[in-house]
Amino acid sequence: MSDPVVSATAAAPMARGMSWRGMAIPITVVSILAMMMLPLPAILLDVLFTFNIAIAMLVLLAAVYTVKPLDFASFPTVLLLSTLMRLSLNVASARVVLLHGHTGPDAAGKVIEAFGHFVVGGNFAVGLVVFVILVVINFVVITKGAGRIAEVTARFTLDAMPGKQMAIDADLNAGLIGEAEARKRRAEVGQQAEFYGAMDGASKFVRGDAVAGILILVVNIVGGLLIGMLQHDLAFSQAVTNYVLLAIGDGLVAQVPALVISMAAGLIVSRVGDEQDIGDQMLKQLFSTPQALLLTGGVLGVLGMIPGMPHLSFILFGAGCSTLGFYMRRRAAAPAPESDATPEARPPDAAQEASWEDVLPVDVIALEVGYRLIPLVDQSQDGNLLRRIKGIRKKFAQDLGFLPPVVHIRDNLELKPNGYRILMKGVALGEGEAVPGMFLAINPGNVNMTLPGTPTKEPAFGLPAVWIEPGFRNQAQVSGHTVVDAGTVAATHLSTLMHRHAAMLLGRQEVQNLLEHFGTQSGKLAEDLVPKLIPLSTLQKVLQNLLEEGVPIRDLRSIIECLTDLAVRTQDASELSARVRQDLGASIVQSIFGGVAELPVLVLEPELEKLLAQALAAGPSMGVEPGIADTLLREAQLAARRQEEQGHPTVLLAPDSLRWPLARLLRRALPQLRVLAHAEIPDSRSIRVTSVVGAPA
Repeated sequence: MSDPVVSATAAAPMARGMSWRGMAIPITVVSILAMMMLPLPAILLDVLFTFNIAIAMLVLLAAVYTVKPLDFASFPTVLLLSTLMRLSLNVASARVVLLHGHTGPDAAGKVIEAFGHFVVGGNFAVGLVVFVILVVINFVVITKGAGRIAEVTARFTLDAMPGKQMAIDADLNAGLIGEAEARKRRAEVGQQAEFYGAMDGASKFVRGDAVAGILILVVNIVGGLLIGMLQHDLAFSQAVTNYVLLAIGDGLVAQVPALVISMAAGLIVSRVGDEQDIGDQMLKQLFSTPQALLLTGGVLGVLGMIPGMPHLSFILFGAGCSTLGFYMRRRAAAPAPESDATPEARPPDAAQEASWEDVLPVDVIALEVGYRLIPLVDQSQDGNLLRRIKGIRKKFAQDLGFLPPVVHIRDNLELKPNGYRILMKGVALGEGEAVPGMFLAINPGNVNMTLPGTPTKEPAFGLPAVWIEPGFRNQAQVSGHTVVDAGTVAATHLSTLMHRHAAMLLGRQEVQNLLEHFGTQSGKLAEDLVPKLIPLSTLQKVLQNLLEEGVPIRDLRSIIECLTDLAVRTQDASELSARVRQDLGASIVQSIFGGVAELPVLVLEPELEKLLAQALAAGPSMGVEPGIADTLLREAQLAARRQEEQGHPTVLLAPDSLRWPLARLLRRALPQLRVLAHAEIPDSRSIRVTSVVGAPA
């Protein structure tokens, strides 16, 4: 138990820091309200106007160096507070101008006087024109454009949220990301929608600020002239000199920070990409094309030779663009530096005899890629597919209960440049194509919109899809497509095949490793079974039988306990597998139906069931007549289709003696159909027959 005195002492500095940070915004808001109501001296106005300009510049530079809009998520609040500060300063300065403007141009402080005299040269007309131009630029050009961008982006972000959430769930289910990363991505999706929605509303603050600035300017000019001539008996010229210059200076000193803040808002919402700040992005994209620089230099040079043109400036900039273009072209054409370390030349007669090292073992699971996909699996190039494969193996182990072999990756020049091939024990089980730099928009089946791109098939499940450019990604997500990158396409295909052929990945070594890991938690329970009662090969066959039908082997304790009880009576792997399935029946039904109490299932027509039982009377070799087998397959397909249309899992309930041979017969034609035995249904569940296989329609 910790000492309360020590704990309170240690927590005191943190509490003070938290209290100061927590009080900063309330103090600012109260100060803004106080500036509107209380008279301020001229020197304090100078300090506050300077502070306002400094805050505006700080916000602009922070926006320039922001990489992602969410890195400056507080910008809408900053925009509101800065707008309120400018308006409160306008009110405070208007009060001072109207009360003390008759004393001279410095009545409202040196900052307003400087903007009134030096910025516009003391000319009333110039000052009014400059003020109007600043308002138009701020209100019509920057604020209106930034508000429109924020409005459209917010709408598209909200429309794309379901597609993005589906993509996150797909990555999570495929094991590409963890639960923490999924929560982080979901939060980012929600924050993006909130940010652009707030920016859309915050742009209205600047619009109202511009209108208020114009009204305050008119009030200062008209009110100042009336007060100066009627209350202080000033001549019209003297009143104009004092009050109009003060009003213009007051308007300019407020509009300049407003323009700076509006520029920051435009930079925040108009940027595209989230890997570089705006400066690096613009320089890299604007000055990286030698042809554009050379053509620009040529056009400027031609304009510089036209009579009457400012020859020096045109020719100077033309020469600069041309020089930079030649430099960029030469740099792009320069060969890459060769490494100093060169391999030693091997003499022609140095060939070695063949050895056992030349006999390479066949990889249990391998991924071959074309040369354009090498960056995805190259660790030196930060290939994201390597990280995804690690996540796939972790997700596989969590789902099925054993650690699969390592995935060996190698390049294969015989494949297409964007092609890949997945092999298990040297047999190619799947092939596909992945286009780096593009996205695959997958149609889940209910989208009618046509996207510009290259039509194809999603390799894992055969769904219709289109390879699209990155610019069409948001459009595809909004329309309901599931959008994934090239690495995700290959990773999902690999994960699907690994789950589908999990039995092939469970070798003797994996079973031995599984038993050793189980022994660290359950003592000698595994030793009592292997090798005392059954050999390792029989246990492997039982586990493979379970995996072939999609039954995980995570509950290894129940499996070993069941086999320990049965192994003294039989060593047949098929019979042992059937009894293990009965012990795991509750978890099997749970994985298929969830928590529903009534199970909708398919059953066999009694005559068809009788024929199958007679055909199997001599043994489970499934020697069924071809006609009966064809009828069974056809009727099972029709019944499964009706079951899917009703939204139910496709499950066939069969007698215990027929379950195993039926599953073997139907597995190839209907891989999605699960065959359960009566003994596998727990007593807590009831059965509802939705269709009879083989019954007349």
